[in-house]
Amino acid sequence: MAKLLSCVLGPRLYKIYRERDSERAPSGVPETPTSVTAPPSSSWDTYYQPRALEKHADSILALASVFWSISYYSSPFAFFYLYRKGYLSLSKVVPFSHYAGTLLLLLAGVACLRGIGRWTNPQYRQFITILEATHRNQSAENKRQLANYNFDFKSWPVDFHWKEPSSRKESRGGPSYQGVALLRPEPLHRGTADTLLNRVKKLPCQITSYLVAHTLGRRMLYPGSVYLLQKALMPVLLQGQARLVEECNGRRAKLLACDGNEIDTMFVDRRETSEPQGQKLVICCEGNAGFYEVGCISTPLEAGYSVLGWNHPGFAGSTGVPFPQNEANAMDVVVQFAIYRLGFQPQDIIIYAWSIGGFTATWAAMSYPDISAVILDASFDDLVPLALKVMPDSWRGLVTRTVRQHLNLNNAEQLCRYQGPVLLIRRTKDEIITTTVPEDIMSNRGNDLLLKLLQYRYPCVMAEEGLRVVRQWLEASSQLEEASIFSRWEVEEDWCLSVLRSYQAERGPDFPWSVGEDMNADGRQQLALFLAQKHLHNFEATHCTPLPAQNFQMPWHL
Repeated sequence: MAKLLSCVLGPRLYKIYRERDSERAPSGVPETPTSVTAPPSSSWDTYYQPRALEKHADSILALASVFWSISYYSSPFAFFYLYRKGYLSLSKVVPFSHYAGTLLLLLAGVACLRGIGRWTNPQYRQFITILEATHRNQSAENKRQLANYNFDFKSWPVDFHWKEPSSRKESRGGPSYQGVALLRPEPLHRGTADTLLNRVKKLPCQITSYLVAHTLGRRMLYPGSVYLLQKALMPVLLQGQARLVEECNGRRAKLLACDGNEIDTMFVDRRETSEPQGQKLVICCEGNAGFYEVGCISTPLEAGYSVLGWNHPGFAGSTGVPFPQNEANAMDVVVQFAIYRLGFQPQDIIIYAWSIGGFTATWAAMSYPDISAVILDASFDDLVPLALKVMPDSWRGLVTRTVRQHLNLNNAEQLCRYQGPVLLIRRTKDEIITTTVPEDIMSNRGNDLLLKLLQYRYPCVMAEEGLRVVRQWLEASSQLEEASIFSRWEVEEDWCLSVLRSYQAERGPDFPWSVGEDMNADGRQQLALFLAQKHLHNFEATHCTPLPAQNFQMPWHL
């Protein structure tokens, strides 16, 4: 009877992976008392096949879930319509509640029938036995067996807790239950006294901004968090996860962040290969509709690196909602997991981000300054210009206030707090992070990210003359045009390197540098072009084109 109840309340099982020889327990090693014998290998090469009763009951419950999601998103319009028609009176609501209660009872009956179907299936009973044993005792053998199943991630046991590292530096501003530290925007009117009257005047605008951010704004910014989109992508996500597990020997793990969100991760270990880049770990930060199952993780994988992918809060197996604070909390526990559980030193970790993933990447670089390098592909400096691009001009004030207060993705500000090597990859046909049209390459916000970084690190070089010549170089959309500008300004790379190395030897590596303050205009222009070329590479593609492995290069450093 207990097993039947476990089958009724158990998670949905999607796939049973092929058994991998490298994961089989060594012969002669006794199993733990709570470990469970794995099923024979003949059952490990296909999707889980539910019995007819479970299959049909699952379809009914899945359909009910979709209808509930549609009802949730359309509820404001439905309430408005019902109110106008007079259906929200007590005499109409009571019969409706009776219908809703009956429907819930019917769905509960369907769930029980699904449990009976699972109970009659030996594969599911084997799975639920392993899952229960793992929850009781997370031994290596039990976790190895559980990793051979793909099921609803809510039931996956937690593998790493944010409080687990015992050697965290409190002086660094470690996380608390309120979350990790973020850079907060300055008040719009710093000279105004924050009196009670001013707070009351601002209250309607603040309420409006809050409602916009938590309804339309968050879903526009992170469409991957919308349940209906995830439901449509489920077959693709399952296929991508199977490829990572079966072909790349990936290991899935659940991390618990300081805000209580559970973060879904996938780790591919290449440290035992002969390739030197396998000793480096690339942590991948996906875009606003990207998942590690099918995202930018494939680029460093093809290049031979060890890779750690993770999903944003609210994406696929990760819980929560993707607001900046939650995003930073998730990134913090991912980096902690890489250091304290996977055993990588910060000097061996590279942060690679695509598009909106630049926010968490730059936050990690700011918060963990010993990280080896940062690579930002198709990213931007600040969200406000891109938000204004897609919203009506009459909403300018509301959009700016909402972004600054609730969705402040200040990538450039965070990146300038990092002292290590940085590489920016600009898509020359990017249709997403341009503020006009894709053909107008100067409206690409990656340009502004580069300029802000160089102006912070090399303020004397990036004075008027240097800034002007770098803008000319950024207008080039092909390698031929770039080479033409370099030849016109007669950039001598050896001379630029010698100047920079001499300054570093005398003054140290910490930015900002005052190199170029005693230099003529020609020298500053040469240095500015040299530094711009080292920090930004062009890739002739649109925003969503996968980055080829040969374009995944380590950033330049002295």
